[in-house]
Amino acid sequence: PTWAKRAIDGPGIWASCVKGKEKQTVGELYDLFESLASQLWPIEGDIEDHAERYCDRDPAEDEDEGGNLEDQIARELAAIKRPRTESRFTNCHTNTPCVIFISCKPPVDPVKLVATHVQNVQRTGVTKTKYTHRLTPVSGTCVANLPEIHSLCCRVFAPFFAENGGDDPPKTHKYKIESRICNHNTLTRMEVIQEVAKCIPESYTVDLDNPEVFVLVEVFKSVCGVSILKDYYRLQKFNVMTLANEKNETENFKHGTGRVKGKEAVGEAGTTEVRNKDDI
Repeated sequence: PTWAKRAIDGPGIWASCVKGKEKQTVGELYDLFESLASQLWPIEGDIEDHAERYCDRDPAEDEDEGGNLEDQIARELAAIKRPRTESRFTNCHTNTPCVIFISCKPPVDPVKLVATHVQNVQRTGVTKTKYTHRLTPVSGTCVANLPEIHSLCCRVFAPFFAENGGDDPPKTHKYKIESRICNHNTLTRMEVIQEVAKCIPESYTVDLDNPEVFVLVEVFKSVCGVSILKDYYRLQKFNVMTLANEKNETENFKHGTGRVKGKEAVGEAGTTEVRNKDDI
């Protein structure tokens, strides 16, 4: 079944997509995220089912597959009829063209999930999606007011700073706050940035040109989502279409086929309908 709910609730992943293809985008992201999550956070039940079906069979059953075809079919049908594990991903209705939000259930970490996929796209040039543009993970969401945003940032940032701190000798880190506000007119962008900055340790200094750490703040209607991560610019702000185009274009230049052929190759591969970065 397609799991959906009306309230936007995180942690989760924002996605921008081709206008009019929101439903298809949700479907392709479900498939993509479930596939990645099954590799990063295998479900114990899935492992047990696999072992039961393929590891605990009597070797004698495999010696004469023709004679046991009915038994094999019966086993497969029984497996299909078993109750499916509840999805770890839920589509939250945004009622806004081109904007998707899919919430994640533990143990899924949206930052790790998206970073893994984006790195795969950068390496292979294959997006495994057709309509998805940019992915923005958020480690948590809250009501879009300053006290709630401050509290959320403190909770989200604490594990990151604990993991990346303790330098000896102390090291100064550079960071930048990337904020986007959509369909919201209560808080200004500067108010949000100033409140988020209060939650950053003094050992971190602002660098708008070459930051090491990025704080992503997404305000949509009455909801605010926050995450903290690295390599955001290097990975083209997690725009999978741009990454795929660049990879395929580079590969075609290596083989001497040039820019035009590169664009055709991308289209033929089905990784994107966008022909250049200006279309995004």
